[in-house]
Amino acid sequence: MLTERFVRSLAVGAALLSATSIAAAQSTPNVHTATPQNDPGVYSGRLKVEYPTPYELAKPQEIRALLERIHAYVSEAAPVRVLNAETGESVTDLSKLPPQVALARTDLQIATYEWGVTYAGMMLLSQVTGDERYARYTDERVTAIARLGAHARAHLPPGTTASNYPRPAYGISLRGVLLPARLDDGGSMCAALIKAQRAGLGANTLRPWIDNWLEWVHSKQFRLKDGTLARNRPLPNTLWLDDLYMSVPCLAQAGKLTGEPRYYDDAARQILQFADRMFVKDKKLFMHAWVQEMSYHPAFHWARANGWVIMAMAELLDVLPEKHPARARILALYRQHAEGLIANQGHAGLWHQLLDRHESYEETSASAMYVFALARGINRGWLDAAAFGPPVSLGWNAVANQVNAKGQVQGVCVGTGVGWDPAFYMYRPVHLLAAHGYGPVLLAGAEMLELLERPDIGLHDGGLQFGKPLEQEN
Repeated sequence: MLTERFVRSLAVGAALLSATSIAAAQSTPNVHTATPQNDPGVYSGRLKVEYPTPYELAKPQEIRALLERIHAYVSEAAPVRVLNAETGESVTDLSKLPPQVALARTDLQIATYEWGVTYAGMMLLSQVTGDERYARYTDERVTAIARLGAHARAHLPPGTTASNYPRPAYGISLRGVLLPARLDDGGSMCAALIKAQRAGLGANTLRPWIDNWLEWVHSKQFRLKDGTLARNRPLPNTLWLDDLYMSVPCLAQAGKLTGEPRYYDDAARQILQFADRMFVKDKKLFMHAWVQEMSYHPAFHWARANGWVIMAMAELLDVLPEKHPARARILALYRQHAEGLIANQGHAGLWHQLLDRHESYEETSASAMYVFALARGINRGWLDAAAFGPPVSLGWNAVANQVNAKGQVQGVCVGTGVGWDPAFYMYRPVHLLAAHGYGPVLLAGAEMLELLERPDIGLHDGGLQFGKPLEQEN
């Protein structure tokens, strides 16, 4: 039986640990002791500050070098490697494929939803920089996926479905390409392939797979009675905020590709019907999940889920016709969400795993998503540069600090399902091979390069300002 003294010591220890954790999360003031005679900055406040994250505006050449480093890494980590699915032998000539093929288990995979985001980032970088290496990266991989898919489809046994798809003896199957069974299988990849097709990539092989994935998203994925995209896991009739990115960019790009209003309408409906259930107005943040039969919804503001939705809105607004009846409401929602995000930015520039709980760890993939979506908002004129430019700049500098010398993105939460308690989110592992970080950093870097073309950014009175002052500093 525990003694009273031991119980008290445990309580004191817990209190000290809690106080230490709180202190660790706080900023530390820079203490200066110079006299005004030695440093006149004491009067003006223009003293040298040791920020935990570089404060000055990033230089374009620094951003380009960082993005080139990521490109070099993912070129090695996510190659096109094909196996004979029956023997495990490598296949180097895609014109001479064995009957059964599979993708090799490489560090990062080329046909996952995370890599759909990476392809989008590579194509945007090629557009912004004029560097064809980024477009070639996407072209090589999406063309290979299309060719492998066509070959695998031709050799499918009759009656094959997603549920009875034959598991390969070696490697990773192409089931998600041929027979999608969930939004994760194709929504993000569909959007990337449409962008690739519009950019002239893919050697005229992409349209069958665009149509295959688009049909699943638009017509086959489970929905609630009002048409809202949903899942029946972990509980029946569950909305996952993540699914807005797994659907809306695909539908939006389909509208752009085909000119058919039904795709724009569906994309807009998803944003608005998710928001009606899941946008917490007083915090201007989204909860991660919602269950139709749940009477009370714990609101866990998981960072990456909020990243998926702000990116989905940015993607939709980019192509949604100006006269679309839902555009004004979606733009207003995007702006409210942007306000909620910058209100919860951590003091060193990154955002936290649970946005409103700064005792949770800082997470890189979500931070990069916000930098991309908010920088795009400034670049497109949706957001006020004076208010949003400085936190976006700080956010990019903090994200850049998380890219190591090898080009790997650090501090990225691994794949995460839905939970109803804080511990589930706060203790999710991070991993260098968590693929969610690479695409968002590429997208963020591309938008930052465009943002830096503005002529009105500078340090005034020690603070970063987007806009030139009328009064001159003394």
